[in-house]
Amino acid sequence: MSESSASVHDNKMGTMPVNKLLFSMAVPMIISMLVQALYNVVDSIFVAQISEDALTAVSLAFPMQNFMIAVGTGTGVGVNALLSKSLGAKHYHNANKTANVSLFLAVCNWLLFVIIGIFFVDLFFRGQTDIEAIINHGNTYLKICCIASLGVFGQITFERLLQSTGRTLLTMCSQGLGAIVNIILDPILIFGLFGVPAMGVAGAAIATVIGQFCGMTLGLILNIKKNHDIKLDIRQCLPTAFIVKSIYVVAIPSILMVSIGSIMTFMMNKILIAFTSTAAAVFGVYFKLQSFVFMPVFGLNNGMVPIIAFNYGARNKERIVKTMRLSVICACVMMLLGLAVFQFLPEQLLLLFDASDNMLAIGAPALRTISLSFLLAGFSIVSSSVFQALGNGVYSLLTSVVRQLVVLIPCAYLLSRTGVLENVWFSFPIAELAAAGMCVFFLSKILKKLNF
Repeated sequence: MSESSASVHDNKMGTMPVNKLLFSMAVPMIISMLVQALYNVVDSIFVAQISEDALTAVSLAFPMQNFMIAVGTGTGVGVNALLSKSLGAKHYHNANKTANVSLFLAVCNWLLFVIIGIFFVDLFFRGQTDIEAIINHGNTYLKICCIASLGVFGQITFERLLQSTGRTLLTMCSQGLGAIVNIILDPILIFGLFGVPAMGVAGAAIATVIGQFCGMTLGLILNIKKNHDIKLDIRQCLPTAFIVKSIYVVAIPSILMVSIGSIMTFMMNKILIAFTSTAAAVFGVYFKLQSFVFMPVFGLNNGMVPIIAFNYGARNKERIVKTMRLSVICACVMMLLGLAVFQFLPEQLLLLFDASDNMLAIGAPALRTISLSFLLAGFSIVSSSVFQALGNGVYSLLTSVVRQLVVLIPCAYLLSRTGVLENVWFSFPIAELAAAGMCVFFLSKILKKLNF
């Protein structure tokens, strides 16, 4: 890497005013995340037109897909933190090696899910329901997504490399292309337009993986042509113990943290389906809808993490604190807007999915109650990413464990024993209150240790 290239990157991440830097990095990520959320919703809207069983199957597939994303993004968080920290500390050889090892790790992650897709998908669905129509739809959909998951792991990896070096606008291009291709192909492959045979839920899965491969391809091209802070070289892809350890010290807590969401969703589906399969469908629809609220916050985090990690490597506490404070304020504003929409327009949101009267009766109270947790969730999400950027991913893991396994699931189960489905939804704000309290404690602890 040339000294001029390093200096330019140094100036941007280390000297640009924090407000301008955060927004310049986060806005493209927020836009790309909104496009991502749009394709998630559109996917389910089209699947809902097949049948409610098909919609329920895709909802029940979510824990496994979430686990897939956990492995990919968790590894990416580790790569992002190490690469940005190495650049901030001017350890350019480590930064370059980290980028290349991430490609090897992406292939390993894909092979793991090929095995899962071939041998464990049917068992996964039968652990949640005994309705054969739902199981058949689910098997078809999820096997395709798992076996062809190289696209999603490659796309996540290349996007994280762009984020780590401050090129979030290019990340937006990669994510946007994948999402747009998926949205275009969904109706064509699901319903059989333009002479293409109708493939139902298989078409939805195929559209998803084609979009992911398109995003991966563009991400590779952008890293080769535009990302001058790193150089991708297949001869440098073999891992070293130091690089892998440094990545997964941060990545494993992140993977476990998101994976806990898969366990939570799996258990919630079992609790809800005991009332009715429509309740499980509503829960799946909620996750699609809330992505419009949460995805922008995740985009904000993706812009924030490399800034904090870089300045942590450069030992600049003032910029770290400014970035944290501004990120929390922005996240809470986003969540407040989402809260308003979920409180005042729940029926209109559900009707996007061809909701029956029964689904509306169950879903409207669910959306209103769960959304009460949004403001606290915004604070907790930003705090968890700060923990990861500063190399304290275990704090994020502990917070997530308490929120989703120690508080949420036991509360949901106990409230389900009342026999009133509406009571179950209150477990979400209760759990978020506990998580926010932990985040306050951990943040104060970390800030006291930043003595440089």
